[in-house]
Amino acid sequence: MKQEFTQPLTTPIDSDRNVFSILEERVQRAPDDPLIQYQGEGGHWRTFSARQFEDLVIGLAKGLIARGVMPGDAVAIIAHTSWQWTALDLAIMSIGALTVPVYETNSPAQVKMIFNDSRVAMAFAEDDAQRDKVEMVRQDCAQLSDVYVMQQGAIDTITAFGSQVGDEEFYERERAVKGDDLATIVYTSGSTGTPKGIELSHGNFVFITYSGVQSMPDIALKPNRRLLLFLPLAHVFARYMQFFSFAGNVTLGLSSSFKTILADFAAFKPTFILGVPRVFEKIYNAASQKAGTGLKGRVFSQAVQVARAWSMAQQSGHGIPVILAVRHAFYRRFVYSTIMGIFGGSVEYAVSGGAPLDASIAHFFNGVGLPLLEGYGMTEMCAPCCVNPTEGYRIGTIGIPLQGVSVGVDDTGELCIKSRAICMGYHNHPEITAQQIHEGWLHTGDLGSVDEDGFVTLTGRKKDLIITAGGKNVSPAEVESSVMTSPVVGQCVLVGDRKPFIAAIISLDLAETNAWLRSEGAAQVPDLEQAARNPIVRAEVERAVNKANELVSRAESVRKFEIVPEEFTEANGMLTPSRKAKRQVITEHYRNLIDSVIYAPRKPRTMRR
Repeated sequence: MKQEFTQPLTTPIDSDRNVFSILEERVQRAPDDPLIQYQGEGGHWRTFSARQFEDLVIGLAKGLIARGVMPGDAVAIIAHTSWQWTALDLAIMSIGALTVPVYETNSPAQVKMIFNDSRVAMAFAEDDAQRDKVEMVRQDCAQLSDVYVMQQGAIDTITAFGSQVGDEEFYERERAVKGDDLATIVYTSGSTGTPKGIELSHGNFVFITYSGVQSMPDIALKPNRRLLLFLPLAHVFARYMQFFSFAGNVTLGLSSSFKTILADFAAFKPTFILGVPRVFEKIYNAASQKAGTGLKGRVFSQAVQVARAWSMAQQSGHGIPVILAVRHAFYRRFVYSTIMGIFGGSVEYAVSGGAPLDASIAHFFNGVGLPLLEGYGMTEMCAPCCVNPTEGYRIGTIGIPLQGVSVGVDDTGELCIKSRAICMGYHNHPEITAQQIHEGWLHTGDLGSVDEDGFVTLTGRKKDLIITAGGKNVSPAEVESSVMTSPVVGQCVLVGDRKPFIAAIISLDLAETNAWLRSEGAAQVPDLEQAARNPIVRAEVERAVNKANELVSRAESVRKFEIVPEEFTEANGMLTPSRKAKRQVITEHYRNLIDSVIYAPRKPRTMRR
């Protein structure tokens, strides 16, 4: 490695344990702790103590044993974030079976692919709509047997099946599960567009869980820590935070809807927040729109400028100028306190991951009193490998390695990671495993640098992946190639890196467009500019986009597109000699169109008098 930095462990971690032991250790340490809270009927928050939740997990595990689930069997969960998801996940893994998470937004075709690749034998669906997806492809999934619906009493049903299974039988199965055993297969988009299953062991999770606790004691170990988790548990980052919470002194609040997040903040009062950049962008935009355009809007705009200036001065290490400090103190009392109140009034830190965080958003929140500690990770490493410390954090970096984790930069500038959390491999793809993991180093596909203090800065990406502001990794090839099957489309290039949704820049083939118009009995067009404005042509492009969207989940689908009156050619630098679109060149060429038209910020509504 050209550069290398390792953060040593302060306390050894025994990773030859299973994931259930994390919950078991919390119960032994603090059985009456409020472990999980959730919103029940009527909007009231309900609580499981550590002991109660362990009993629930064991009851479910016994039911799975009674239903014939054996070590190595794959059990899928397709549902929103909930206590049921968490309980089933732990129960499945506690007896040596494998949890296979499925996003509730996945299409039936994606469900079929995942079920067959991991040989899913049993599935838990949240509701009838999710069950219908499974039933649509059941005849093509040879291994699948039982399908249970959470909203139709699945938890009670499985627990009832387990009533005749004794504690000793459960613990015999649980004790047989070791750190090297496979715990889960998590599917993530690969460079070809086909989801790849990442094999994660019990030891992978155990190691990185306790590494995280040791690395972030202010967040995990102080008394009465509270985390409100609203990200989907199918995402390994959110799933990791469950175990992090159990290993610390954290009460985990579970919320299934981002629509109610502000009300949930007010009711739950978290001490720290986990989110993707899009969450913080939405909160900032909501505050801005609420301020409006009048006097209140001007005050908010000035407060934003002061917050960012204060943050930049703080980060510079040269001290805060007196006048800036006075202005900041004024806005802290009259503006920033209101913004902090949005989070419930108790929040101290926020951890942002899953996608790159825009520096202006980070400086804003840091300036109002909420440090956004940006981190970094991948499914292949059980989510996190780096995070900014609570003291001495540096905006613009992804922080320092967690304890026991090594970061390196190879001769090509690629960021590489080594730790006991690196995955076992890519399910059914030994060739990809050999390509991505060399001598224990996972090659991330990202370009970066490491300074002498261990702070890592990302500088680019090798992979042709789009990472939205919501943290969704989108491989564009499948949608692009589908859209280009239209007779009028020359090229289709997806954009959306660090943006709230996926969009497309589409060029036309003039000759083919006119040929298609003739076949439709419509008038031809003299040039690409008129072709781009032609309503018949636009309708055909929209049809092609809609068809392509059927192949992927909503988060991967194209929400907006723009037809440009220009060909992409090798001569203008937008195509390679093999006719592949150069995404970066095209994105920069149409930067103004992308920023000011496709992703134009919404103007706040003004009240008519």
